[in-house]
Amino acid sequence: AVRADDETSAATAMEQAALFLTSPAASSKPGEANQPRTLRSALQLNPKANIALISVPGDFASAEARKALRAGLHVMVFSDNVSLEEEIAIKREARDRNLLVMGPDCGTALIGGIPLGFGNRVPTGDIGIIGASGTGIQEVSCLIAKGGAGISHAIGVGGRDLSDEVGGISTLSAIQWLESDPKTRHIVLISKPPSTLVAEKIVERLRDTQKSATVCFFGAQDLELPAKIVGTRTLRATAANALGSKESIFGQFDIARKVNGDRKWIRGLFSGGSLAAEAQVIFLDQGFEAMSNAPILAENMLREGVPGHTLLDLGDDQYTRGRPHPMIDPAVRDEPFRKALDDNEVGVILLDIVIGFGSSENPASHVAQVLDKHQHHDPIVVASVTGTENDPQVLSRQVAILESAGVSVAPSNAHAVEAALVSI
Repeated sequence: AVRADDETSAATAMEQAALFLTSPAASSKPGEANQPRTLRSALQLNPKANIALISVPGDFASAEARKALRAGLHVMVFSDNVSLEEEIAIKREARDRNLLVMGPDCGTALIGGIPLGFGNRVPTGDIGIIGASGTGIQEVSCLIAKGGAGISHAIGVGGRDLSDEVGGISTLSAIQWLESDPKTRHIVLISKPPSTLVAEKIVERLRDTQKSATVCFFGAQDLELPAKIVGTRTLRATAANALGSKESIFGQFDIARKVNGDRKWIRGLFSGGSLAAEAQVIFLDQGFEAMSNAPILAENMLREGVPGHTLLDLGDDQYTRGRPHPMIDPAVRDEPFRKALDDNEVGVILLDIVIGFGSSENPASHVAQVLDKHQHHDPIVVASVTGTENDPQVLSRQVAILESAGVSVAPSNAHAVEAALVSI
């Protein structure tokens, strides 16, 4: 607001106020760079930027995305709790501008070797990934790195992109971008259960590309795939196919001991939704049933325990509103973990440890601390660690901490789930 004696003074004051608001904040420390406070001032500092990463409360994210799109920027929307209507609107605008929206709720991307959001430091290579699945991208890219290859780009599209309402707008745009990228030889698509109609649309689009592809759509049934497109059921199989190898490249894994007595149930406590979905697929493929992701399920687990095998995604939006994601704060998993350790019918507890940028500094130590307070627990604890040696937490260090705490550590999430089923 401006109060002035005349219109000329008022106009001058408004111009000065606008300049202050759009200019980078002056540093209070000698030698420290000025910090932008708005998208406009950030572009003034870095006019060659071509992507904006948006992480504000969901109610405000779409407005910031529109500003970025109208400035000619691709957009990664890390924010969750964005309405479906807003998601559709900004993705349509991006498509019309020949730009790409990653998200909303896009936790992971790897653009030109740079991890964004939750990401891992993996080698640059010729495999491109498109994922409506953050931890799915992380697991596959890390397994590909373990197999000796690398990633050109990993493009997250948000968990709802392959719904009927959104129609795969960002996935179709991402295919176009990877198709035209000379550094990408093979395209990988990963998604939690997609709409059947949208999945068919994506496959039809892939028929036209000259590049080979691997498709891992959890829960998709009876998709007719052309010869150059291979469908897989697990993230481990997806990585192996992208490498042109067999799954045995990632090694074998068995739990050293069997479950005691009447302990007959498996509790999966996951921070990654795609890792929980992969576990569900493996259960079904081997003739087991497991409850998964029902809103009331978490409450039952916390209070009374649940009979039967249970696979819970603790990173789902319904559990993270108003509190950190369990990959950021592993304490979010503590209470259901302790309940499972104390449950006389639980034989195996499955955990995923996801390291890399954005994740907790030492999630393995947190698991070890919980177990230290339950030194006489009977359930077998089986974990997998998604990450690489070049991540800040260092893969081998995390594995060593877990093993010293008595945890059986598998080379992948799929290995862990299969071994748990064998041990029951």
